[in-house]
Amino acid sequence: MKPNPDFGVAVIGAGFMGGAHTEALRRLGMKVTGILDVKPELSLAAAAKFGLPHGYESFEAVLSDPSVNAVHITTPNKLHHAMTLAALEAGKHVLCEKPLAMNSAESGELVKRAAEKPHLHTGVNYNIRFYPLNIEARNKDLGKIHSIIGSYVQDWLLYDTDYNWRVLAEEGGALRAVADIGTHWLDLVTSISCLTVESVFADLKVVHPIRRRPIGEVETFKSTADLELKDVEITTEDQGSVLLRFKGGATGVLWVSQATAGRKNRLTYEIAGAQGSMAWDSDKNNEIWFGHRSKANESLVKDPGLLSGGAASASSYPGGHAEGYPDSFKQCFASFYGSIFGDSVSAPHASFADGHKEVLLCEAILKSHQEERWVKVGE
Repeated sequence: MKPNPDFGVAVIGAGFMGGAHTEALRRLGMKVTGILDVKPELSLAAAAKFGLPHGYESFEAVLSDPSVNAVHITTPNKLHHAMTLAALEAGKHVLCEKPLAMNSAESGELVKRAAEKPHLHTGVNYNIRFYPLNIEARNKDLGKIHSIIGSYVQDWLLYDTDYNWRVLAEEGGALRAVADIGTHWLDLVTSISCLTVESVFADLKVVHPIRRRPIGEVETFKSTADLELKDVEITTEDQGSVLLRFKGGATGVLWVSQATAGRKNRLTYEIAGAQGSMAWDSDKNNEIWFGHRSKANESLVKDPGLLSGGAASASSYPGGHAEGYPDSFKQCFASFYGSIFGDSVSAPHASFADGHKEVLLCEAILKSHQEERWVKVGE
């Protein structure tokens, strides 16, 4: 992708995700006009930290800046809907962090409004699609899919003293582990398999009904050690399992947890079909396994010289040179801006429609857990 030097991007939110977006945009060669935090002085501090020209004083200032053509929204979930609507009305392209909105009414409205402005490009940052070997997996023909199983596990909320805005339903939504990381898994396996989840059966658990909240806020993955704490009630799940039925007859199982000691950020999947199977582990993200019944199994290590077209173009480094989490952001953004600039892309980025489907899935999963039954998506 060849960047347009006159095309400016502003990042909304200066936390963990804001930093990840800023770094990836700059590595891609995009012009980042500035960054916005919750207070003007924090915006200035973030701009200085990242070496950006502007620390915006308000979202209105971002939208009125003629040098800003697109915005990346990396704020707490409750702000996604209103900010995205305002950005579209201001004529800005929008890439929003997941989940797209707090509920399907909001996400459905965003899909509709985006469709009314076809000259604007929109997307949701499901970056895990863009590990090169996950793009390679999209091109693998396993025949009719029988099953998809896997997990996404972390440990950053293992202790009752671990805290972040994401644990609060009013900030992040009624679901947390499923919405925060489970949707990454669901988006990934459905984009690879081209299958659609039809119905779900979920069993979720709040490991810590009471957490000890620090006075003030804590950035994602940061420790609360040495901070003054107070008790706060938690209703969002720390872990859970979801049975899946896909259209066409395939079945699946997802395990999600943010309280699994030692697992910092591990996503795994195994997809089994009539002609073979394949498995990937984000802890070993430069390797994918292909299983066979009647010949030796295969293990493919990332090497653009051995990968198919899209996967090869998403590999910025030659064989033997590992690529990882930050690179997946860069490749996702290359797809998003490549679609704006009319360039070829390695794989499609997640659309607002994809983001809406994930919100519908979350609502079905929550309803299934509450009512202890199978629930059709969109019911």
